[in-house]
Amino acid sequence: MADRFGVMEEVYQIILDRQKNPRDGAYTSYLLSRGEDKICKKVIEEATELVLSAKNDDPEKTLAELADLHYHLLVLMVQEGISLDQLEEEMEKRRS
Repeated sequence: MADRFGVMEEVYQIILDRQKNPRDGAYTSYLLSRGEDKICKKVIEEATELVLSAKNDDPEKTLAELADLHYHLLVLMVQEGISLDQLEEEMEKRRS
Protein backbone atom coordinates (compact mmCIF):
# COMPACT_ATOMS: atom_id res chain seq x y z
CA MET A 1 0.00 0.00 0.00
CA ALA A 2 2.86 2.42 0.67
CA ASP A 3 3.56 2.55 -3.07
CA ARG A 4 0.08 3.95 -3.79
CA PHE A 5 -0.11 6.44 -1.00
CA GLY A 6 3.53 7.12 -0.15
CA VAL A 7 3.89 9.58 2.68
CA MET A 8 0.12 9.64 3.29
CA GLU A 9 0.28 5.95 4.20
CA GLU A 10 3.30 6.54 6.42
CA VAL A 11 1.56 9.36 8.28
CA TYR A 12 -1.63 7.28 8.55
CA GLN A 13 0.38 4.43 10.10
CA ILE A 14 2.03 6.81 12.58
CA ILE A 15 -1.40 8.11 13.59
CA LEU A 16 -2.64 4.52 14.06
CA ASP A 17 0.39 3.83 16.22
CA ARG A 18 -0.28 6.95 18.34
CA GLN A 19 -3.85 5.74 18.81
CA LYS A 20 -2.62 2.36 20.09
CA ASN A 21 0.49 3.69 21.86
CA PRO A 22 -0.09 7.28 22.98
CA ARG A 23 3.02 9.35 23.62
CA ASP A 24 3.14 12.13 26.18
CA GLY A 25 3.59 15.47 24.47
CA ALA A 26 2.80 14.16 20.97
CA TYR A 27 0.28 16.37 19.17
CA THR A 28 -1.37 13.40 17.47
CA SER A 29 -1.84 11.63 20.81
CA TYR A 30 -3.33 14.83 22.22
CA LEU A 31 -5.84 15.13 19.37
CA LEU A 32 -6.88 11.50 19.62
CA SER A 33 -7.27 11.75 23.40
CA ARG A 34 -9.56 14.76 23.03
CA GLY A 35 -11.82 12.88 20.63
CA GLU A 36 -14.01 13.58 17.67
CA ASP A 37 -15.14 17.09 18.66
CA LYS A 38 -11.58 18.41 18.96
CA ILE A 39 -10.48 16.72 15.73
CA CYS A 40 -13.50 18.05 13.82
CA LYS A 41 -12.84 21.57 15.12
CA LYS A 42 -9.26 21.32 13.82
CA VAL A 43 -10.50 20.11 10.42
CA ILE A 44 -12.84 23.11 10.22
CA GLU A 45 -10.05 25.47 11.30
CA GLU A 46 -7.60 24.09 8.74
CA ALA A 47 -10.21 24.13 5.95
CA THR A 48 -10.95 27.78 6.72
CA GLU A 49 -7.25 28.66 6.68
CA LEU A 50 -6.87 26.84 3.35
CA VAL A 51 -9.73 28.75 1.75
CA LEU A 52 -8.42 32.07 3.04
CA SER A 53 -4.90 31.42 1.75
CA ALA A 54 -6.26 30.40 -1.65
CA LYS A 55 -8.48 33.49 -1.80
CA ASN A 56 -5.46 35.62 -0.88
CA ASP A 57 -3.53 34.14 -3.80
CA ASP A 58 -0.74 32.82 -1.58
CA PRO A 59 0.45 29.54 -3.18
CA GLU A 60 3.07 28.74 -0.51
CA LYS A 61 0.61 29.26 2.34
CA THR A 62 -2.05 27.34 0.40
CA LEU A 63 0.28 24.36 0.07
CA ALA A 64 1.09 24.47 3.79
CA GLU A 65 -2.60 24.65 4.67
CA LEU A 66 -3.37 21.75 2.30
CA ALA A 67 -0.81 19.65 4.17
CA ASP A 68 -2.29 20.70 7.54
CA LEU A 69 -5.80 19.82 6.39
CA HIS A 70 -4.71 16.45 5.00
CA TYR A 71 -2.99 15.58 8.28
CA HIS A 72 -6.07 16.44 10.32
CA LEU A 73 -8.28 14.51 7.91
CA LEU A 74 -6.04 11.47 8.41
CA VAL A 75 -6.41 11.86 12.18
CA LEU A 76 -10.19 12.01 11.71
CA MET A 77 -10.08 8.90 9.53
CA VAL A 78 -8.19 6.98 12.21
CA GLN A 79 -10.59 8.23 14.88
CA GLU A 80 -13.55 7.06 12.80
CA GLY A 81 -11.95 3.74 11.84
CA ILE A 82 -11.76 4.58 8.13
CA SER A 83 -8.81 3.17 6.19
CA LEU A 84 -7.06 4.62 3.17
CA ASP A 85 -8.30 1.61 1.22
CA GLN A 86 -11.89 2.51 2.09
CA LEU A 87 -11.32 6.09 1.00
CA GLU A 88 -9.79 4.92 -2.26
CA GLU A 89 -12.75 2.60 -2.89
CA GLU A 90 -15.19 5.46 -2.27
CA MET A 91 -13.25 7.72 -4.64
CA GLU A 92 -13.24 4.97 -7.28
CA LYS A 93 -17.04 4.74 -7.06
CA ARG A 94 -17.30 8.47 -7.71
CA ARG A 95 -14.88 8.50 -10.62
CA SER A 96 -17.18 6.78 -13.08
